[in-house]
Amino acid sequence: MRISVTDAKARLTDLVKRAEAGDEIILTRHGQAAARLVAVKSKPLDAAARRRLLEQIRDAGAAKATRGPSAARSQDFLYDGHGLPK
Repeated sequence: MRISVTDAKARLTDLVKRAEAGDEIILTRHGQAAARLVAVKSKPLDAAARRRLLEQIRDAGAAKATRGPSAARSQDFLYDGHGLPK
């Protein structure tokens, strides 16, 4: 379906419902296609696809992680050489 942007303003609710139902709506400006209105639907993933996605996310996070300073000595600045608070 092709409709001008001006006409679409008045019929937006109807156009969104049609897009959700699977219709493709082309918005035109001066007779030329300017935008396309389509439904945003994500297909549910099966168990294997979910597992692959989670593994990719885990691997991406692990690749970015860097080893920081040792936590065992992280508060040494609070204590003097005898282990007493400064």
